[in-house]
Amino acid sequence: MDIKSLSQATVKECLRKGADAAEVYIESGRSLSVEVRNGEIETVEEAASQGVGIRVFLGGRMAFAYSNDLAEASLRAAVDRAVGFAKITTADPNNVLPDDPGSAEVDGLYDPAIASVPLERKIGLALEAEKRALAVSGVSKSAGAGWSEGEDEVVIANSLGLLKGSRSSSCGFSVSVVAEKGEQKTTGGESCGRRFFADLKTPAEVAAKAARDAVGMLDPRPVRTQRAPVVFDPDAAGALLGGILGAIHGERVLQKASFLADKLGRTIASELLSIIDDGLRAKGPASAPFDGEGTACQTRLIIDKGVLKGFLYNAAVAKRAGTKSTGNAARGGFSSLPGIGAHNFYAAAGSAQAADILASTKSGLWLKEVTGYGINPVNGQFSGGAAGFWIENGKIAFPVQGLTVAGTAEEILLGIDAVADDLDFNRGRTAPTFRVKSLQIGGE
Repeated sequence: MDIKSLSQATVKECLRKGADAAEVYIESGRSLSVEVRNGEIETVEEAASQGVGIRVFLGGRMAFAYSNDLAEASLRAAVDRAVGFAKITTADPNNVLPDDPGSAEVDGLYDPAIASVPLERKIGLALEAEKRALAVSGVSKSAGAGWSEGEDEVVIANSLGLLKGSRSSSCGFSVSVVAEKGEQKTTGGESCGRRFFADLKTPAEVAAKAARDAVGMLDPRPVRTQRAPVVFDPDAAGALLGGILGAIHGERVLQKASFLADKLGRTIASELLSIIDDGLRAKGPASAPFDGEGTACQTRLIIDKGVLKGFLYNAAVAKRAGTKSTGNAARGGFSSLPGIGAHNFYAAAGSAQAADILASTKSGLWLKEVTGYGINPVNGQFSGGAAGFWIENGKIAFPVQGLTVAGTAEEILLGIDAVADDLDFNRGRTAPTFRVKSLQIGGE
């Protein structure tokens, strides 16, 4: 099936049925997932999916319909529903289509070799990771391991002449284990996801991290409530990046529901901090040549050496803000309207060694896990449950659990005094190890 031709034909059908403008988003793909436990395969699930999302515009009104059937009759029925809905919705001058005819080039999004790798070899990665993790002293049982992969093809066409398509792939494996000592039970897990099969980490690497995290948290000790330096491990990066991402969301900024709404062009963080939203990174897990509306993706500096440089917009929110889309229209699939989201969103690596940052911390917390919201994107308050390791005289002294860490975004961002070079693009949202010179830590 030529879905590019199908998307163009469906756009024409929308116009024939009375729409002033139209957009057709077609998505097709396949997925495979395998779960194993204790050396045995528990489940194997394989699925194929396809569908179309149709937006039509009529007299400033916008409506949306979708179908998971690309047969001609189903497409016509979806068009009829969308046009019918558009006649009864409220007009809004910000209901617009992007008119970006360009498309960025991104290397390494699709690996045709994934499908040809024998299933036994893929499952073998998960099984080996589990076996190696269980062999580590202190690990008592498996919480499961698995393999997953997927391929997707997306085509977007609209009545302004836009026609774009892309293919992407992903694959990865994971393992989770439990460590026990007396009545204590702690868990650790690790995963590795990549665009290309050949780029995956070894099972030994993944297993070692999972086992180390589980065993390392046994025998935690209490600490007193105090202010102290906090070293954020890459595993806890989401506590920082999630709040910033919410605060640079264009809709929140327009509504003044962001602690960064009035900070554009101002210094909001240490000069050691730069944050990038990169839709074009080669083999990036969240890279794409265009966004959910067809606007070309970009590589954008959001924070440049502490200075806030920009927000994220799709076409409609950009129109309301009097600016242009930044290529950040995000969809959850063909059945959803485009919202706003980031691509590969990360804090740039620094020049320090993570081990040196720990060694130079006289007393403080090495934060490995944060539960709760992290930075609140509305008011900038930061709080959450915390677990990790206590540092004494530059060395790991003992594990800690059940703590709280609290402060403000200003304290965290301006208080960053060291950034390591250990940036890992295993995740679409990531950061290297960094230290905040002082935060409130709640203990005994």
